[in-house]
Amino acid sequence: MPHSLYAGTTASITDLKKNPMGTVAAGDGAAVAILNRNQPAFYCVPAAEYAEMMDRLEDAELNALADARANGPFVAVELGDL
Repeated sequence: MPHSLYAGTTASITDLKKNPMGTVAAGDGAAVAILNRNQPAFYCVPAAEYAEMMDRLEDAELNALADARANGPFVAVELGDL
């Protein structure tokens, strides 16, 4: 069964076991698809990229919340009351 890969670099689980940090480094800062019997099993994501992904997810959640609240209800306040 064909699978989509969301990484430009792949490695086997055996490669990951032999040299974990080398496998991460092979991705040059991007995720590495870890294959088990030539099927994607999981992605090895460097910490910096993972933090970036979490920031983007948080931004998307905040945008959805802002969009949901865009049409009211509104409360009038004076700047001095804040």
